[in-house]
Amino acid sequence: MFAFLLIVQSLIALSLIGVILMQRSEGGGLGVGGSSSGFMTARGAADFLTRATSVLGGLFIVLSIVMAAYAGVARKAPTLDSSLANKVQTSRTEEQQQPQQPQQNQQGPVPLAQ
Repeated sequence: MFAFLLIVQSLIALSLIGVILMQRSEGGGLGVGGSSSGFMTARGAADFLTRATSVLGGLFIVLSIVMAAYAGVARKAPTLDSSLANKVQTSRTEEQQQPQQPQQNQQGPVPLAQ
């Protein structure tokens, strides 16, 4: 379920980027040009793009909140892997139980050069 919501969120984000880039800005940008006649006039395109930006932005925010809530509810309790801790503790007890045997070829302290 979360993967599906994440894909939808990504599609909305890409659509939002596209709609914002198509809008005419004061600096020129990637504004929508065209003739004044036809189905989408400059005024109609501006209204549509403004409305699409508002709707996609609202959907993006709502979906972000839904995904955060879903992630919080579906979260599993953290589990700790204690297998390594048990190995360390077991090896320490084994070392304590074995008597220390002197090593062969062990020499005394080496004198420092003067």
